[in-house]
Amino acid sequence: MRQPQAVSARGTREKGEANGVTRQRNEREILAAAERVFARHGYRGASLQAIAEEAGLPKSNVLYYMGSKGDLYVRLLERMMMRWNALLDDISVDDDPAEVLEAFIHSKMQLSRRHPEGSRLFAAEILGGAPFLQEYLSGELRRWVQARARIFEQWAERGLMDPVDPVWLIFLIWSATQHYADFEAQVLGITGKGELGDADVEQITAFLTRVILKGCGLTPPSAAPG
Repeated sequence: MRQPQAVSARGTREKGEANGVTRQRNEREILAAAERVFARHGYRGASLQAIAEEAGLPKSNVLYYMGSKGDLYVRLLERMMMRWNALLDDISVDDDPAEVLEAFIHSKMQLSRRHPEGSRLFAAEILGGAPFLQEYLSGELRRWVQARARIFEQWAERGLMDPVDPVWLIFLIWSATQHYADFEAQVLGITGKGELGDADVEQITAFLTRVILKGCGLTPPSAAPG
């Protein structure tokens, strides 16, 4: 009598795992589609129906997994910011500032290249007055920036880098690395390129790293002799 129960329990577990995989796949498809639609049309111009069509799923699935258009929009913005913030989450005063900043610039450039729609979506929200992000910007993100800024200040106090304003430095790195996604049309139009290739991105990253670190009195570790 116990064997059928064991088979039933295993079947229930396997069904649950399959449902979990399906949910993850559908959420991933919806988020990717929503990122593209919001980036193209903005919050007001986008619709759940357009997002569903872009994802190749029924609109009812979008509502089931994500809730309202506003919920989906905020989730996308939060996901983008979590990607960016994770790059400096674990730094400490014992780290090498040149290594941290070089890695930060490189990672931000790669994120902007892999997720240009997400970067443009965030930029559009800020340009629109950040109606969905005011609480986050003045609360959690402000505290996050202040904590990183304090570490930069301690590096300067220990003579490891020049005493530059750490908040302006963070703004500079954000804006410089996101420029090539947010203003891609401008970059391609002026350079006459159809797209930025791997060599272009490497060159841009090396240039930004050299200029920003030099302004902080640092030498990029990758450029240091020996």
